Amino acid sequence: MKPIFESKDDLEVIYLMAKKLGFADQMFKRIKVENNLPEAEDVLREMNRGSWSTGYCGQSPERLKAHMKNQAKFDMLTMRAPKNDPEVGGDYYGLPWPCWGSPEVKHPGTPLLYNTNLHVMDGGGTFRPRFGIEREEKLPDGTTRKVSLLADGSYSLGSGIQDGYPEFTLASLKKLGWDTELTEAEMAVINKINPANPDAVSWALDLSGGIHRVALAHGCVPYGNGKARMNAFGLPDPIPVHREPIYTPRVDLVAKYPTLPDAKQFRMPNIGFSVQKAAVEKGIAKQFPLILSSGRLVEYEGGGEETRTNPWLAELQQDMFIEINPADAAERGVKDGGWVWVTGAENNSKARMKALVTERVGKGVAWMPFHFGGWFAGKDLRGNYPKGTDPIVLGESANTITTYGYDPATGMQEPKVTLCQIAAA
Repeated sequence: MKPIFESKDDLEVIYLMAKKLGFADQMFKRIKVENNLPEAEDVLREMNRGSWSTGYCGQSPERLKAHMKNQAKFDMLTMRAPKNDPEVGGDYYGLPWPCWGSPEVKHPGTPLLYNTNLHVMDGGGTFRPRFGIEREEKLPDGTTRKVSLLADGSYSLGSGIQDGYPEFTLASLKKLGWDTELTEAEMAVINKINPANPDAVSWALDLSGGIHRVALAHGCVPYGNGKARMNAFGLPDPIPVHREPIYTPRVDLVAKYPTLPDAKQFRMPNIGFSVQKAAVEKGIAKQFPLILSSGRLVEYEGGGEETRTNPWLAELQQDMFIEINPADAAERGVKDGGWVWVTGAENNSKARMKALVTERVGKGVAWMPFHFGGWFAGKDLRGNYPKGTDPIVLGESANTITTYGYDPATGMQEPKVTLCQIAAA
């Protein structure tokens, strides 16, 4: 699609940036460029050549164009073309990820992940042994035992290995006697990748695609066949359990379902337990009786810096607002469209915005979008933007009111739920 209005094509932007930084010749040496615009087909071919580990290696531009040309041949229910069709035979529409092997292998794409009822070359697959092939498990008596993480007697239809198996490497092909099926050209690439130890070259590193091709020919998934990790060992709660939010309206449940103990994670202290304990002791739930959640609007994206600068989008929602139930609004003397102060549970935080009185939120619950910025604690800060950089629409940031807490497994902050109070401004 051609870019709209005064914008440039994304590929042109990337090319001009690389040119400005001085490495465009290297970055685009295998990609045709005309009038600063790289050819999309060449970009996809470049992705195909390097994306063995992610399953984006079989969706060549030629195959995708053939799908567009032959859309009428794909079944509306199965999304698959007849196997005897000369152009798109057996493919699932759009070659859904993952699509293994080089385009020449003609893997049909994978419509449903981990379907062992189908042959791999019919879109079937297995669970990936992503967390190793063995782990040490502690027993109730204090002793330990080694537990296999490979599938036990489970495999996809037509698999040449009728059991679990690790990821494919040149060494594993040799062990199976399948290495003789690699071509001379494929072996030359494998040897070039790791001259000192070619046996260690895996399906993810083999740029020739040979290991993919041979594994698929024997009905095996290149990444292996492992157990599903239903017990998520390595995470704080290997089996999910309920934990009350740090700022919860149900303080009676905190003793039974506390958040995780304080700990140092990613070089940073996570003091959620201490914060939760202090919130209970200070009676935060009584001072801030409304549950506040945040979310997105159709017309805006992210923090809104780009979309609130677009006149066509900015026009659609011009004010930061908070949704409040009619019963809660009546108790507080809040009118629909009127200005309110929203106060948060930490740092004396406050934000001024408009009220949307609606039954879309239940009593005791409030909701606000997270796309606004440029106001702080009721003050318009437009004058602080460098000339010409201020968005068309400004408003309070939802993050002013959201509170402490972050996920111990990923380090992601808690922007979605907290407690607040609302009062007419």
